[in-house]
Amino acid sequence: MRMNSDLRDLFLYEAFLYYNPLLLVTMMVWLWGVCLWVFSQSTISYVKIFDIDQNHLAHREIWKCSTWLTIIVPTSMTAYLYLYSHGEVSLAASQPVILYIAFALVLVFPFDIFYLSSRYFFLKTLWRIAFPLQPISFPDFFLADILTSMAKVFSDLERSVCRMLHNQVATIAWFEADSICGSHSVAIPLMLVIPYIWRLMQCLRQYKDTKEKTTLFNALKYSTAVPVIFLSALKYHVLPDRWTYVYHPLWLISSFVNSLYSFYWDVTRDWDLSVFTRIFKFNKPTWWSDLLYGQKWVYYWVIGSNLILRCTWTYKLSAHLRHNYLTVFTITALEMLRRFQWIFFLVENEWNKISKSSIQLPMTDIPNEDEKLVDSSDHTV
Repeated sequence: MRMNSDLRDLFLYEAFLYYNPLLLVTMMVWLWGVCLWVFSQSTISYVKIFDIDQNHLAHREIWKCSTWLTIIVPTSMTAYLYLYSHGEVSLAASQPVILYIAFALVLVFPFDIFYLSSRYFFLKTLWRIAFPLQPISFPDFFLADILTSMAKVFSDLERSVCRMLHNQVATIAWFEADSICGSHSVAIPLMLVIPYIWRLMQCLRQYKDTKEKTTLFNALKYSTAVPVIFLSALKYHVLPDRWTYVYHPLWLISSFVNSLYSFYWDVTRDWDLSVFTRIFKFNKPTWWSDLLYGQKWVYYWVIGSNLILRCTWTYKLSAHLRHNYLTVFTITALEMLRRFQWIFFLVENEWNKISKSSIQLPMTDIPNEDEKLVDSSDHTV
């Protein structure tokens, strides 16, 4: 019975591994919907900031998508656990495979359903991020920064797809750490580092176009994540004493440098503290905007929480700590919340730059939400 209990816990962990990246994506979609709602209420024109057309999705459509995700992903996970617990191993194994294939097909479906224009814009932006062969636009680096907060999602997606391709779903073979899809795989740090390399290349491209030295310092910031990731992964490939006395101290130092550098850049470069919380000045003030707009406590909360979560974020980037999956999941979710609040003040700062460049639209010329956002009835589903 003890063995059966242990195996059950292992398969629960495996189920969690397949579905946790999709759960985190669902969470981020919900948060993005909240961001769009705040933008639509604010006096800041996010349509101009992102340079988007009239076919982009409003918060209502984003929340509709996140609602479907909230229904579909947990349902598939429940089916996986139920079927496996009742001995239907092959049917259980098919659940995450079907879900992953369905999501991939919906994303690349070439016909004018499921918000084709928005899916095309998203995929085109991903292409521009992966191959920065053109000048970097605000949506390019905005999405690339969000992807750095979802590095673990990349890693878990790779491990999940690897198991599916090697027929290791719901099998004992998966639990061998040294297997091709095991927890010691070199693919884990490679997938973790990809979003940071993308952002690094964007900074170098920006320097090529603008010759601004600050873009090189920004590139340096993203490069500090590389030793954090690869020094951690060395634990599985070096002698224990070597790890304890050489690589572990180096990992701690690199984690400290990356956390503080990233925090410094957030506060001094990504945000403009001189007009902080302006984004919460709504066209029609509410108790919620009154709670946030112009309040000093928001400064202390955002700066303090950003510092703490920047430090804990290195935990997630470290392959040798991944076995604490609930802790890593929690930290990843907290990082998404940190990125969520970061979005507001980055967009606010970008609007300030536009205003200072004397190209701000007069408020009378900025359409209201119903004019600038396409209603859900205008989309074919």
